[in-house]
Amino acid sequence: MADELRSRIRSGELRPGQRMPTQARLADEFGVERGAVRQALRILQTEQLLTNVSKGSPATVAPDLDRALTGPGAPPLSTMVALAPRIAAAFATPHVEIDALCLTSVSFNLALGEPLRQIHAGRLKPAKVDVRVLLPSREIDLAFPALVDASTDGRLQRRWLAQRNAQGQVLKHNLLALRATHGIDVRITFRALPFTPPVKLYLLNNTEALFAYYMLEKREEQIDHEFLQMYDAEGTQSMLFAFEQGAGLRDTTFVEQSHLWFNALWETISSELTLTS
Repeated sequence: MADELRSRIRSGELRPGQRMPTQARLADEFGVERGAVRQALRILQTEQLLTNVSKGSPATVAPDLDRALTGPGAPPLSTMVALAPRIAAAFATPHVEIDALCLTSVSFNLALGEPLRQIHAGRLKPAKVDVRVLLPSREIDLAFPALVDASTDGRLQRRWLAQRNAQGQVLKHNLLALRATHGIDVRITFRALPFTPPVKLYLLNNTEALFAYYMLEKREEQIDHEFLQMYDAEGTQSMLFAFEQGAGLRDTTFVEQSHLWFNALWETISSELTLTS
């Protein structure tokens, strides 16, 4: 029941500030006792999706639904949904600091579109932007994407490399363009990892850590007029978990350790990366 109501809230069927159906009506709809209704509503209240949950009047959908759905402490959502609002919030500060560890930076580029639009519209005005990105080295054999038959066919590697370089170039161009258009002091640096990252990580302004697993699946794609079976992950669909500095010992420790881990990789085993074919 909680899953279904959560889905209605996320889809917009139940809007921010809207009163929920009565508990009696929900009990009839789902064929459950009132106690089960109240339990489901309390679950959504703990997720900050509902307010005013009681035995009396109907609960209300949270008015600040964007933060409830995508902010730190929110239930995990896909990277496509959750990353852009957090990146935009990070750009609301005078000095933006973002560290990213990922496979190609596709999700990062997609998420960056929202703060860029807000900067061009005059709603965001950062003075300085520092971005560091860790990507796999072209010198390694990727763990994924990889052919199911484990052959040494180089087509997947070449396709990934082309995407890594193209996405990195777009990311670099879009950020550095802010210098000319808005006078923002921008620095963006890439370094190469000697391994395929099984997770993606975004560190925002030293206060947030956004973490997701690359979920591998077997699928078939056409490459060079041939259908190939491969193991790969769709990074934009990876579920993103948010942790916030100061939101309890667990979150604070995760953010701090994530920064230490990223810096250790950056300063030790990573190497210079040039975005060329």
